[in-house]
Amino acid sequence: MTDKTNMNTEPVKVLDKGFIRLVDFMGGDQGIVDAARVSYGGVSKGAEADKKLIGYLLKHSHLTPFEHAVFKFHVSAPIFVARQWFRHRFAAYNEMSFRYTEVKDYFYMPEKWRGQDKKNKQASLASGSLDQDALHAMFATQVDASLKTYKDMIEMGVAREMARMVLPVNLYTEFYWTVNARSLMNFVALRADTHAQLEIQAYGEALAKQFKQLMPWTYEAFLRDGWKGENPMIAAEKAALPVLQTTAK
Repeated sequence: MTDKTNMNTEPVKVLDKGFIRLVDFMGGDQGIVDAARVSYGGVSKGAEADKKLIGYLLKHSHLTPFEHAVFKFHVSAPIFVARQWFRHRFAAYNEMSFRYTEVKDYFYMPEKWRGQDKKNKQASLASGSLDQDALHAMFATQVDASLKTYKDMIEMGVAREMARMVLPVNLYTEFYWTVNARSLMNFVALRADTHAQLEIQAYGEALAKQFKQLMPWTYEAFLRDGWKGENPMIAAEKAALPVLQTTAK
């Protein structure tokens, strides 16, 4: 039985207009324990022993029991974020179709423009030399123009599936994402890390908070032995973990 008393199904804001919303959840920490102990016909041995078992499983990479805890999220993210997200293939996706729905004025507008990292071709850096006001104005003009062209094409009778080709990748899309705890840990490990693009980092952090709330034992074990990246929020949580007591032999 999954304890759903900690489920928060209200949307959690991410970026300027995006969100993640927990739709459903099953398994939890206890589901992992039960899945592991069934291997030898065992049952729960109490909270302390069950929590230690989760830590042991993750530390020693016995990861299949973590596939028995499952999350379902409703996500709103810019298309360029979603395209990175969908590379995580061990999950189920259903995305909004702009063949069937007409696009609204729902675009990601960054607070700050970043410069290209000279050493890392796929990274960006804060830059004081960029003319933020000019860039914001230029970007807004382009977004407005693309949306106007889209709407004009629709009014002229062009099919939605073709008119959408003029739209930029900062358009928000929505999708359902069903993912097990093992795959969720992989997502957080890669996308909450500071080496990931800043926009998807924001979603990685939001998901980490949901993960911690719903599966505190597994999240603690993940911090101890699964998290290898860099992130100030997660680093602070890891540093605050209590020291494990070792049993003398």
